[in-house]
Amino acid sequence: MTASASHSPNPLNPLNPSNPLNSQSPPERSDPRPHPVATALDLRGRTALVTGAAGGIGAACALRLAAAGARVRALDRDAPGLDALHERAASLPGAVESVVLDLADLDAAEEAAAGTDILVNNAGTQLVRPIQDFPPDEFRAVLTLLLEAPFRLLRGALPHMYERGWGRVVNISSVHGLRGSAYKSAYVAAKHGLEGLSKVTALEGAPHGVTSNCVSPGYVRTPLVEKQLADQAALHDIPVESVLTGILLADSALKRLIEPGEVAEAVAYLCGPHASFITGTTLTMDGGWTAH
Repeated sequence: MTASASHSPNPLNPLNPSNPLNSQSPPERSDPRPHPVATALDLRGRTALVTGAAGGIGAACALRLAAAGARVRALDRDAPGLDALHERAASLPGAVESVVLDLADLDAAEEAAAGTDILVNNAGTQLVRPIQDFPPDEFRAVLTLLLEAPFRLLRGALPHMYERGWGRVVNISSVHGLRGSAYKSAYVAAKHGLEGLSKVTALEGAPHGVTSNCVSPGYVRTPLVEKQLADQAALHDIPVESVLTGILLADSALKRLIEPGEVAEAVAYLCGPHASFITGTTLTMDGGWTAH
């Protein structure tokens, strides 16, 4: 959706100083973290649903879509986290509505997705164990959250998208949806499944103006990755710092964590009109991991 022509400055234009995304001063050159420039995007009149929105990638996506004017349903079971997100979004052009929900309630998840134009399947969890020690109930819980819940959310969202002749589905997958890693059987299996589900959605949705893609990052600076660092450190009996450089980033050409805002910008790109012919694929953000 593009804004109508006007001689007044568009408040959503990333080059406009009044854009909330540009409210901070430019970073010092010595700052090692990236500061991506916001893609020009106007999502006014669109409703987005972002799962796992209380923190990390989900919060960054919710804020980015709200900055583009979308009405965002921020879904998470973490009510205080959603309250904090709501405060952060107060000055943005779009609105953020908190939806406190555990995606293990699959029927409620499907109902929550009704009327959605943009669906960002982001909610995730992780457990690091050898296969022989992996609790079956935990394996099932990971697949429920990372694969079955996105399926049920799609069931709830697609009828509205099909009716309007427009929709964007962005699944936050992982480099582990493309490659395997030891001790992560449930997560790797679920993310590989999500990649397949996204492709099927793209094929079925194409005649209805719906695109479906995955964004597959490497390790992102989130609480989930911090937990993985602690789990791996305990498993291998080594310091957390050694886990980051020697294990998590061993296959990455770029030796840093990805920032949540970088992932959110990729999501925004896939929701824009310039990405209307991109569907059924994966935008890989792995710092060169899969180049091996």
